[in-house]
Amino acid sequence: MAGEPGRRDGLLVDFGGVLTTSVFASFAAFCRAEGLDAGALRDAFRADPRARRLLEDLETGRLDPAAFSAALGERLGLADATDLPRRLFAELRPDPAMIAAVRRVRAAGVRTGLVSNSWGDATAYDVLPDGLFDATVISSEVGLRKPDPAIYALGAQRIGVPPERCVFVDDLGGNLKPAAALGMATVRHVRADETIAALEALLGPAVRSSAAAPPSGSARGGS
Repeated sequence: MAGEPGRRDGLLVDFGGVLTTSVFASFAAFCRAEGLDAGALRDAFRADPRARRLLEDLETGRLDPAAFSAALGERLGLADATDLPRRLFAELRPDPAMIAAVRRVRAAGVRTGLVSNSWGDATAYDVLPDGLFDATVISSEVGLRKPDPAIYALGAQRIGVPPERCVFVDDLGGNLKPAAALGMATVRHVRADETIAALEALLGPAVRSSAAAPPSGSARGGS
């Protein structure tokens, strides 16, 4: 596959909400447990400039998790603001169908990479099997976060494939636009079966096993 004219031979994927269940569902579960509206955290990150800045600083490594927890807890009025990143991600579970698909892609000769906005130790990359990726780009380690175009370019560089030959998968539309502007084919992830079908069209039939996994649940949130 690699090197064929017109063929995409690099795959970059998001972590939370693509290789796992929904980040926003985990957020909602936390909010309900704390007596908040289920959408309180999602809405804070979208509409509250201070909460948004806290998120950006955490994901780029400019703010440590303890300081993030204290400041966000104050914004949300939480009685207990300890260890918020871990608690907010507590309901995330790996998506076996998507993980298997990435494994098949790499076995078929496509270079694979993870491009993730990290929440430090709360972003449990250890749920992923060894050998899934040729390279990783973790926001807090490189000081860049999606949707900064530089993080996508770095992902392509690290897997050794030009951006125009890469496919990028994320569950958030706003994270796809900069990748597309660099020439990447983009796939918005909602369900594993739909994403696998899209990757099959872009990368070849090796993406789908002979006995494809059943559709997984919706995974709309992301990191």
